[in-house]
Amino acid sequence: VGGGEVDMESPNGSVAGRSNTCFGVFNASAGHTNTQNSIASPWFSTAFGLIGLCSNLFALCVLLSSSRKLSSQARSSFLVFLCGLVVTDFMGLLVTASVIIPYHFIKFAWPEVDPSCHLCNFLGFSMVFFGQCPLLLGATMAGERFFGINHPFSRSTSISKRRAWSVVGLVWGFSCLLGLLPVLGLGRYTLQYPGSWCFLTLLPDTGDVVFCLLFALLGIFSVLLSFIFNTISVVTLCRVYHDRESVQRRRDSEVEMMVQLVGIMIIATICWMPLLIFIVQTVLQQLPAGGQVQMLPTETQKMLLIYIRMVTWNQILDPWVYILFRRAVLQRVYPSLRPRPSVLSLYPVLNPSLRRKLTAD
Repeated sequence: VGGGEVDMESPNGSVAGRSNTCFGVFNASAGHTNTQNSIASPWFSTAFGLIGLCSNLFALCVLLSSSRKLSSQARSSFLVFLCGLVVTDFMGLLVTASVIIPYHFIKFAWPEVDPSCHLCNFLGFSMVFFGQCPLLLGATMAGERFFGINHPFSRSTSISKRRAWSVVGLVWGFSCLLGLLPVLGLGRYTLQYPGSWCFLTLLPDTGDVVFCLLFALLGIFSVLLSFIFNTISVVTLCRVYHDRESVQRRRDSEVEMMVQLVGIMIIATICWMPLLIFIVQTVLQQLPAGGQVQMLPTETQKMLLIYIRMVTWNQILDPWVYILFRRAVLQRVYPSLRPRPSVLSLYPVLNPSLRRKLTAD
């Protein structure tokens, strides 16, 4: 078993000879044992995977149960986005764990099992696809709530469930195209330290740099966009909440959705921003070296593994935002919370027939 891991560094010759494959961008033997026994131990990965899968399954059951009881179209469309996010997190954990966890138990030699790099490309695609989707969905949800709260009259009706699922499908499709770029020739997916997973390549090759920057900057932009939209929406709701004319018409439904969105944004920022900033810094710092660097430094390998572990927490913590920050739960903690009309309290003076049409739920 140990011999298979050591031989990974030179199954076909020198590192330079394998620059076009998915192997040889890290030193598999340097500090491998300590990391393998701690951060990358099989029980560590298995525990993470099981906790994440169970959390997302529980959240999905809660969301499906809540969606059946709703008559509000705005809330129903929001739950569609949440369901899309939960399904994405669940499938991301399931797909990646199905490859990574068996490696830690079997300790197979990746170059012998996957000499053509098909499995490595699939795992790298999965890491990019299931990583970018939650960030884009978070920005999409923040944008939908921004327009729903600040411009409620710009649309005759709220987004229907079918249209909401179409938007989720577009996000999935865009993330899929992004993940396929290395397969189409832009950048590479390569085996990462300690040899159990594949990801984009942090080397100063032109294609690798472009793909890394595209992935990282798109993720950073999504987080910043979510922050801007959510901040404006929260300020708007705070103004309404303290408005003397509407204090008895608190928009509980909108407040609940915004609390969940802010929770999602905070978790994504804490878990994802260190990795995204690290990717940008690493590839930009290596640019003066041109294409001469053929192997990642040991410290870079270790830091990348640590940041990926932080990202894993995003998929574990996200579902608990939907589970815990619901009115049914909050009312038990804070009994004075009572359901109140939650529609369009920003505009107390409306034609009665128009108000009845807009507040049918």
